[in-house]
Amino acid sequence: MKKYVMLLLAGCMALCLFCGCAKKDTKEGTDTKDGVYSIELTFEGGTGKAVILSPATVTVTGDTKIATVRWNSPNYDYMIVDGEKYLPVNMEGDSVFEIPVKALDEAITVIGDTVAMSKPREIEYTITFHSDTMKPAESE
Repeated sequence: MKKYVMLLLAGCMALCLFCGCAKKDTKEGTDTKDGVYSIELTFEGGTGKAVILSPATVTVTGDTKIATVRWNSPNYDYMIVDGEKYLPVNMEGDSVFEIPVKALDEAITVIGDTVAMSKPREIEYTITFHSDTMKPAESE
């Protein structure tokens, strides 16, 4: 009996995919083609003086998404995402980082180390990348 139920479910799923009534999970980005995209984000945390600017750029390669995020401040010397430290990709101007995006439409906790105060401080923030705003980035 269990075998027939599993076959029935598999058949229904296949039919839904074939006719288009099932949609791939955009939160995982499974239907996003490789390329460079612009994406809006929301940002929370800290004192509100420094923020990550929106939109950001996301580069998709297979199942990997890397966001290029720009602070409105040159005073961030590293970011920590999922326990990994990321250094800025630029030497002048506002701090810019390339960080992994594990999920869209979910808050991602990051730590930014700022040197703008009397001594360096790690501050926790959350970033949410919104899949419904994702569109191919314009060429420069």
